[in-house]
Amino acid sequence: MLPTVRSSGYGALGDPPGTSRATPDGRDPEEFALLLRAGPFHLALRAALAARGLPLHRVQHRLAARGIKVGVTSLSYWQQGARRPRRAESLRAVRALEQILELPAGTLLRLLNGPEGAGADAARPPSRPYRTLASAGTAVEELLAGMDLPTDGGLHTLGHHERVRIGARRELIGRDSQQVVRAHRDGVDRYLAIHHGDPGCDPAAVRVLAHENCRTGRIRRDPEAGLVVAELLFDARLRGGDTYVFGYGFEDGTGSRSSEYVRGFTYAGGQYVLQVRFDAAALPVSCRRFRQSGPTAPRSELSQLTPSGGHRAVHLVEQGVRRGILGIGWEWD
Repeated sequence: MLPTVRSSGYGALGDPPGTSRATPDGRDPEEFALLLRAGPFHLALRAALAARGLPLHRVQHRLAARGIKVGVTSLSYWQQGARRPRRAESLRAVRALEQILELPAGTLLRLLNGPEGAGADAARPPSRPYRTLASAGTAVEELLAGMDLPTDGGLHTLGHHERVRIGARRELIGRDSQQVVRAHRDGVDRYLAIHHGDPGCDPAAVRVLAHENCRTGRIRRDPEAGLVVAELLFDARLRGGDTYVFGYGFEDGTGSRSSEYVRGFTYAGGQYVLQVRFDAAALPVSCRRFRQSGPTAPRSELSQLTPSGGHRAVHLVEQGVRRGILGIGWEWD
């Protein structure tokens, strides 16, 4: 529910993804890639089998041709998450599966080292409170308290791709996110998304959009702080160790001139991709990424960003997120 802290709105949508075919089971290619990277093992295996269109009996025959004996029942248990490969012969089978399913070596074996379900609570990463990560953190915590929800939302982020759009008036138009999260306790069925607008933002006019695998629940707004907290309800109740992919967005356009976009992270780990796209009528003269340990801390790891997409877009990629703040700032002429 609370894996990432806040988005202090300031930015623009990245280039839209190109058209690509879904896997045979209807899974989005980006979701498939995220499952292979983040797991868990059983869902990654199931997705890879579907992508190759191989029924289990054919997989068994191909393993047997390599001198590896694994029953169809065992393969079924592995892809359902009922059992995990542990014995030496089973791990040998997993290595062979990576070849049969045309996956990079180690793709599936690496996922076997992750949390395996109900006992994953012990793997919960340490977190930081909102008030240490955002200038409006205290207001955020007050809104959350009014929703009568536990402080620990039970989720941490494995992957987050965020696209932000800046308009012709140099204002934050909106932002869209696709996230992959993992539950570190049982019973999690929602996520709280937080939008912190630029000065002058009218939270009453900000729209919350539920794009995929979720729907909007309660929405709370703080006009003075320029905050919107939205409850996104999942289509399933997660168990500890389960992963979930969902998408959502905020449409704003009510604030004053934007000069940066920042996101705070309560948990370490996972990948974060931020794209900022500017209107062709209002291009900044320079853009750079930065990191902060807190909202009042000095900025570090400053580096200039090279625009792409006709000089209209910049991005950053953080492979292993640390607790704290990441952002992109820009200067106007």
